[in-house]
Amino acid sequence: MTTMTTMTECLSETIDQRTTVDIGRYFADRAALVDRWMDRLIPPVTESPSIIHEAMRYSLFAGGKRLRPVLAMAAAELFDVAEESLLPVASSLEMIHTYSLIHDDLPAMDDDDLRRGMPTCHVRYGEAIAILAGDALLTRAFQTLVEAPISTPEIRIALIAEVARAAGTSGALIGGQVLDLLSEGQPVTATLLEDIHRAKTGALIRCAVRTGALLGRADGSQLDLLTTYGEKIGLAFQIADDLLDETATTAQLGKTAGKDVAAHKATYTALHGIEGARHLARRVTAEAISALDLFDSLDSSASLPGDTSTLRAIARFIVERES
Repeated sequence: MTTMTTMTECLSETIDQRTTVDIGRYFADRAALVDRWMDRLIPPVTESPSIIHEAMRYSLFAGGKRLRPVLAMAAAELFDVAEESLLPVASSLEMIHTYSLIHDDLPAMDDDDLRRGMPTCHVRYGEAIAILAGDALLTRAFQTLVEAPISTPEIRIALIAEVARAAGTSGALIGGQVLDLLSEGQPVTATLLEDIHRAKTGALIRCAVRTGALLGRADGSQLDLLTTYGEKIGLAFQIADDLLDETATTAQLGKTAGKDVAAHKATYTALHGIEGARHLARRVTAEAISALDLFDSLDSSASLPGDTSTLRAIARFIVERES
């Protein structure tokens, strides 16, 4: 697509080129791992009441990039965290993300009938079951965190608190959704726009990076720099989403293209224009990479079993994706 090729060409001067990671294969492999774990963690449709478990699975396994669990895994791999601890935590993030999508699509919210190329949960099962399926996924996520084989009680508590904050109201997922709803059709400043998307989209992305680091017992400096990376790629992801909403097709996106424009949503393209949004995506992605440069320069990071090449590749993927 011409518009996204232009964005990619512009970004090539900014985004770190040192990685040779096959990011497509990396996402496919890690997403398959997450799916296997989620299949174990979510009750089967044979378990009563079957309709709620069917609806949960319908939305959870409808596809998607699995960005949030993959980010948690990539951050944890810097510190060589055991799969048995990492995968339940990563899976819990995808459960929360999917719950938010189910509720986001409801008639009272964004009122969409297509998600990940399939009818949305409320179209398939009705509004009542869709609401309960979202509730159930959120609840199951925290049950998963409580039951995961995490090495110490202190780390478990830190992880539960981290995820709860990201899913909450103050600068977090629900609060961002509220601001997004209230801003529809209203004049929006750059500050408010950033507040909306740092919360609605960015909070869980930042949380994903931080949970991987917390599992790996990152020290304060390491955690601060990985947090900055997570915050920046969270913004980059939303800017790319806004660009795609105006430049991609419904078939490419797996959801209704142009919906944000039609609903007069607060978007980066509405406020800055397409070229301005591309420039901003370049800038925040470069800032994310700079945080990884600083991470690599820390004396304490020299002996880590992993390196930041995968996180760099993910930053590039976020802004170069076409869906």
